[in-house]
Amino acid sequence: MMEEDMENGRSYQERPRTFSTVRSKSSIPLVFRLLMRINPRALIILSLLVFSGVLYVGASTSPIVVFVFCICTLSLFFSLYLTKWVLAKDEGPPEMSEISDAIRDGAEGFFRTQYGTISKMACILAFVILGIYIFRNTTPQQEASGLGRATSAYITVASFLLGALCSGIAGFVGMWVSVRANVRVSSAARRSAREALQIAVRAGGFSAIVVVCMAVFGVAILYSTFYVWLGVDSPGSMKVTDLPLLLVGYGFGASFVALFAQLGGGIYTKAADVGADLVGKVEQGIPEDDPRNPAVIADLVGDNVGDCAARGADLFESIAAEIISAMILGGTMAQRCKIEDPSGFILFPLVVHSFDLVVSSVGILSIRGTRESGLISTVEDPMSIMQKGYSVTIMLAVLTFGVSTRWLLYTEQAPSAWLNFALCGLVGIITAYAFVWISKYYTDYKHEPVRLLALSSSTGHGTNIIAGVSLGMESTALPVLVISVAIISAYWLGQTCGLVDESGNPTGGLFGTAVATMGMLSTAGYVLTMDMFGPIADNAGGIVEMSQQPESVREITDVLDAVGNTTKATTKGFAIGSAALASFLLFSAYMDEVASFAQLPFKEVDIAVPEIFVGGLLGSMLIFLFSAWACSAVGKTAQEVVNEVRRQFIERPGIMDYKEKPDYGRCVSIVASASLREMIRPGALAIISPMAVGVVFRILGHSTGQPLLGAKVVASMLMFATVSGILMALFLNTAGGAWDNAKKYIETGALGGKGSESHKAAVTGDTVGDPFKDTAGPSLHVLIKMLATITLVMAPIFL
Repeated sequence: MMEEDMENGRSYQERPRTFSTVRSKSSIPLVFRLLMRINPRALIILSLLVFSGVLYVGASTSPIVVFVFCICTLSLFFSLYLTKWVLAKDEGPPEMSEISDAIRDGAEGFFRTQYGTISKMACILAFVILGIYIFRNTTPQQEASGLGRATSAYITVASFLLGALCSGIAGFVGMWVSVRANVRVSSAARRSAREALQIAVRAGGFSAIVVVCMAVFGVAILYSTFYVWLGVDSPGSMKVTDLPLLLVGYGFGASFVALFAQLGGGIYTKAADVGADLVGKVEQGIPEDDPRNPAVIADLVGDNVGDCAARGADLFESIAAEIISAMILGGTMAQRCKIEDPSGFILFPLVVHSFDLVVSSVGILSIRGTRESGLISTVEDPMSIMQKGYSVTIMLAVLTFGVSTRWLLYTEQAPSAWLNFALCGLVGIITAYAFVWISKYYTDYKHEPVRLLALSSSTGHGTNIIAGVSLGMESTALPVLVISVAIISAYWLGQTCGLVDESGNPTGGLFGTAVATMGMLSTAGYVLTMDMFGPIADNAGGIVEMSQQPESVREITDVLDAVGNTTKATTKGFAIGSAALASFLLFSAYMDEVASFAQLPFKEVDIAVPEIFVGGLLGSMLIFLFSAWACSAVGKTAQEVVNEVRRQFIERPGIMDYKEKPDYGRCVSIVASASLREMIRPGALAIISPMAVGVVFRILGHSTGQPLLGAKVVASMLMFATVSGILMALFLNTAGGAWDNAKKYIETGALGGKGSESHKAAVTGDTVGDPFKDTAGPSLHVLIKMLATITLVMAPIFL
């Protein structure tokens, strides 16, 4: 066939390209496959019956829950509209569709294998949790409500598995839409830059709306089910203020899946990217995403499994953890203040995120296409278009947050308290905006830091690395100042709201911080949309390059790709800020849980005690060791990719002349197997470390007459890990994003453009930054929240 083509004068570019070597069977989850086999009319009837049952349970709980269910249902219909709108767009010429199919098949195949491995580990951990809870002590509140050990164990395990399942589905949704939208963005770029932008935003919006819906729906259904099943607030049963503690397992399950999804996906995408760049761009001098590069399909697959699937699970976990921690603190404060109807304080987070769905939907729809065609940068900056949508979302979020606080947080005991809490929410919204702006400043090549980093490339590879590291370190200062001001301001506003306990002491400080966290995440839907936009635009550029479209089309996708790098960096900064606040809240809940089980006061952690100080050191060490293993995993896997790509170029010299076709499937297979293998070690470290430290110091404490030593050492470990993890994640994410966009800036023609010595140095910096920004950095803020949830769930074994 190859010889006949050459004799007839047909080149590799002119022949149809197929990528059957990376095809795999469908990875649609079993529950979806079963639903697809049901008759459509029967499915509609079944859906109505399920919704009626859910609505009945909600009505038996609170009218607030019914409101949440209705908003979530309408939002799901909106997401279906976005799906239909995106899928109605054309896929372009056959060569684009073939490349897109190869990416989709590779992503779905890896997703099936990865989540199969994660599900097995989740089942093992579920049995461990069951054993711990069956043999643990019970609190006086649980004994008074008749909630025995077995019931508590089954509830926690069920919550854990449901959280893990929902997190997995959130990841699947993120990947499902991205592998179908990428080719449609590529096709639209041939006609209009604005249309390509709109398709990418709406595709990301579909995933974002579904993820937020699932997080809110999952917590609301779990809360309502436990409320009805346990007969909450009836004589001799559990109080509603204690109910949120039963939901902690849900957050732990979501964190568990998100951590391994982020690790596995991050190792996959960056190992393929590094391997493709080192051999293709540096050694062979061919463009990025060139079809002659054997690792290019693996690189494009990685964008979907690392940036879309993993980020969907990540944001799902962030929202779920924040909702549960705020519900716990709201219930605790309402109980201490003897508020007659505490349901408003407990369900407030669910209402805030219901409004988040509404305002984010409006923000997504505010980005419209135009009939003008041509390069988007000559008409309007795509980043400014997306920021306008974010501004619309923020303004609406401020209004709806004020309505929510007046509706649910008004109490006769302190008539002006709702206003203080509304201001706490405003603090959180301003903090979110500040984080987005700071991240944009340090990672967008329109600003000085990235341009200086690009300039450093003109003097060599070493100066580029030095400048990138220093930029990443400098970028930690402003976010820390912002988050510090936010915590103190929100705590002070909550403390002075007028709510006091039986002794007359102010009690609203921690809840004020929780409300600020809710304010920060009140635009999570739109922020996740911007995040999903990045990998979709990146994939679109790869498809355009591989299908050898005109240079004008590639210029459009290059601009969108550069904007996508910035939006991904800004959303990572946003996620780190929310992780800091959520971990602070979960830490407070952990201290209350320990005091409740031990029947001893636990209000402070004294790091002057040697054992507790050692716990702090171990927490900081955990962050560095985890980051090292994550980056090392990328390096080891990338070495395998580099060797394979070099082998193919040597053994198939016709690849460079388009006379032979690369074996894309071999690189996909190498990266998939290696990433699954390498994700186990850092993930196991994160899960085992806090439990091992707590048990060891518990034994030491009992032998020395210090019954709370194990719990205090774990608390110190959590505090130090949170502080170190926030700083490390900020450094890694910002440095990696800045290196990437410094390369993109040079590729626009600055400092010699593509192929210059400056460009080669910038490629080196980008290669170093790849595992920083897409593997270790994103995994760290998931690790921080998982440590907080695992210590809360496992608190009894530390006593």
